[in-house]
Amino acid sequence: MELAYSPMSKCILSPFPCFTHRPPLALFSRVSNSPVRYANAPRRLWKMCSASSSDTLVEGRKSLEVANKKEDEYEDLKSWMHENGLPPCKVVIKDRPSHNAKHLPIHYVTASQDLQAGDIAFSVPDSLVVTLERVLGNETIAELLTTNKLSELACLALYLMYEKKQGKKSLWYPYIRELDRQRGRGQLAVESPLLWSDAELDYLTGSPTKAEVLERAEGIKREYNELDTVWFMAGSLFQQYPYDIPTEAFPFEIFKQAFVAVQSCVVHLQKVSLARRFALVPLGPPLLSYCSNCKAMLGAVNGAVQLVVDRSYRAGDPIVVWCGPQPNSKLLINYGFVDEENSYDRLVVEAALNTEDPQYQDKRLAAQRNGKLSVQTFQVCVGKEREAVLEMLPYLRLGYVSDPSEMQTVLSSQGPICPMSPCMERAVLDQLSDYFKARLACYPTTLSEDEALLADADLDPKKRVATQLVKLEKKILNACLETTVNFINQLPDHSISPCPAPFAPTLK
Repeated sequence: MELAYSPMSKCILSPFPCFTHRPPLALFSRVSNSPVRYANAPRRLWKMCSASSSDTLVEGRKSLEVANKKEDEYEDLKSWMHENGLPPCKVVIKDRPSHNAKHLPIHYVTASQDLQAGDIAFSVPDSLVVTLERVLGNETIAELLTTNKLSELACLALYLMYEKKQGKKSLWYPYIRELDRQRGRGQLAVESPLLWSDAELDYLTGSPTKAEVLERAEGIKREYNELDTVWFMAGSLFQQYPYDIPTEAFPFEIFKQAFVAVQSCVVHLQKVSLARRFALVPLGPPLLSYCSNCKAMLGAVNGAVQLVVDRSYRAGDPIVVWCGPQPNSKLLINYGFVDEENSYDRLVVEAALNTEDPQYQDKRLAAQRNGKLSVQTFQVCVGKEREAVLEMLPYLRLGYVSDPSEMQTVLSSQGPICPMSPCMERAVLDQLSDYFKARLACYPTTLSEDEALLADADLDPKKRVATQLVKLEKKILNACLETTVNFINQLPDHSISPCPAPFAPTLK
């Protein structure tokens, strides 16, 4: 939408907020603000679990400092699955050392024989898949809770925490033990930033991802406060554990660890009921590696969840699956890794019309007619930074219109075309240029410094993935800045002074 703006305004930008100082927001809007308690429900006081308690889903750090010597006494995950209905498949489980010698090795799924695109690597029967339908025992209850109370991840995490309390009596003991081994670590052996210390989160300074982590952590806390509601409403859980009130049986830190572990391996199935759409699949992630340029996905087919590979594999090659069109920020938060070849990587730029502008309502209407909102989010995709800047410019120009007659011209036009004076165009471009410079200034390191850090083979794994992330974000912002400067240089007289704009849109 090419909208013209009057030369009679002044460009006023609010101070640019570095993302590390943004206040956290509630992530799960479905979660109510106060937990529901049931005073008349039977209660048993449980000793609060420590991080190394056997009552937790994710083992504590202390218990993971050395390998479990008794592990060989138990059957491995794949043997357990075969004994419980897994048909012959074309994969095996191997392991690679963790970056931290104190932690157990990472397990991963490899091809047991040569595979061709279209081959079925494995098919896990529904009896070995954990879904809300199984957890809550009622599809209606599952839909009710996940619509009004909790996320699917919280319900699944709670179920596995209860199952772990049963020890070897639980059908899921071998699978839960595998999740404990992985500890929510991705294939790079890095935990989600949700489990990082404050000092480790500082690796993300300047990145909007740090605020996202804090928002997600707040959301998990709010879900924790709703766990008693799930326990009371879920018939299957209540019948099995009538005295184990969740918030008494599991402290928040343990729940968060379990939540993150489940988050790292949950599969979003397509074309199934709502109560089955989120599933925990043994042999699935995190044993499978995620890859952004892969198209193979786990799918529900005839009472099973199967994987059809999208490429050729030699025996021993790790099997990879697609994790959807997720930016690197989500890959890091959800799975603990960053993909430098991720073609779905993107940043967000938010622009808002000035509500104090006397012509705000007319401008809002003009924006709506062209498919934009009064507060508009722009997605800046990697490799398409120029297109993103071109999409932002018409919206920004709208904020510079000050002459009522010009505004009427904009409203009456049939298309997104309106003349712009060189000084007004310069003001718009300067605003955008200053915005990108301000975002880049929030990072404590430069691109060259990031490259130097990544060249260090001994760099801490968490710092490595964080540095990879901020480096890729800076590349996107630099490309946007370069595009904007090029537009400035293409003006008839690029040295012309910008026109003032008292009601310029805000950017953040």
